[in-house]
Amino acid sequence: MNIIFIILVILAVLYGALMLWYRYGWQHLQPYAPAVRDSGFHTKVSIIIPARDEERHILTCLEAVCLQSYPKDLMEIMVVNDHSTDRTAELVKNFASKNVRLINLADHLKEGSLLNSYKKKAIETAVELCTGELIITTDADCVMHKYWVETVAGFYEHHGYKFIAAPVSYYRENDFFKVFQSLDFLSMQGITGATAHLRCGTMCNGANLAYEKKAFQDVGAFKGIDCIASGDDMLLMYKMYKAYPDGIGFLKHPQAIVHTLPAEDFHAFMNQRIRWASKADKYDDKRLTAVLAFVYFWNITLLALFIAGFFYPVFWIWCIGLIIFKTLTELFFLWPVAKFFQKTKLLWQFFPAQFLHIPYIIVAGWMGKFGRYEWKSRKVR
Repeated sequence: MNIIFIILVILAVLYGALMLWYRYGWQHLQPYAPAVRDSGFHTKVSIIIPARDEERHILTCLEAVCLQSYPKDLMEIMVVNDHSTDRTAELVKNFASKNVRLINLADHLKEGSLLNSYKKKAIETAVELCTGELIITTDADCVMHKYWVETVAGFYEHHGYKFIAAPVSYYRENDFFKVFQSLDFLSMQGITGATAHLRCGTMCNGANLAYEKKAFQDVGAFKGIDCIASGDDMLLMYKMYKAYPDGIGFLKHPQAIVHTLPAEDFHAFMNQRIRWASKADKYDDKRLTAVLAFVYFWNITLLALFIAGFFYPVFWIWCIGLIIFKTLTELFFLWPVAKFFQKTKLLWQFFPAQFLHIPYIIVAGWMGKFGRYEWKSRKVR
């Protein structure tokens, strides 16, 4: 029995150290300070928005993008319609802006061709047709600050990064389940920024990315990862990192935040998280794989303690103690992240969220490896 307790203590110490390491990384990630410009911008930007059955959101997204402060002659907006079965294409086509261009993905595929990642193909197609030097990708259900493009382009012109990861946040968290999703996503964003500073992993989110068109083409675009349904963000980021180790940056500035909606129900949420988890064993970045494996084992351990408590009640004491420890160390890491995203008011629900977070991590991780999921009315194994 003593050896079990020693192992539990070691695991807790390692997990606590990991959270402290991430907090250190986030706190030491320097915020971007936009320069005062006399001569204006010079980078031509192409904003690419893949869209499938997004009639509920696409107009709100386009309105936000078209209200950008960035010079209109240096910005083009490309919506790639991915075989939508609703009015998405019609709404984009009728949108009153000369800067918005509709691309129908079906027009650029051979008849009868089957893909495992339509989103990657949508982005590749738009990149081939765009005229911008800097590609910015977002999703059709996103909204953003009017200085979003200006901030991203300024960061690019100042640092010259080949690939830029930028912050994403949920909004409209009007019930506990959506708050839970927002807290979980905040943790991912904090780790994304921390690992960028610490150079100990490559994480990002496709709802807010920027990269040089030339660099994207030079690394072969999505070649080699195009058979994987997910990964148009992190798998691409690692390809960029291998080619340009010093060319990767995270843009830490409130004006760069892109806001997206949480899943409406548990089924949609699990499909999303299983989709994200499905690429875990596809990472060439073994630093990230090792951390994911450790975190997964840590959560399995907590569940195992709970089950073991039915036979040896002492394990329930350890289980409760370690969950409290887990909550406190994660809160210590998450506080400055939540402050940056102006989400500190959600943290009071962090402890009850743990009892959903632990089983969801276990199930999503397992299903991501061995199961299948549905995304945008497509079933993916």
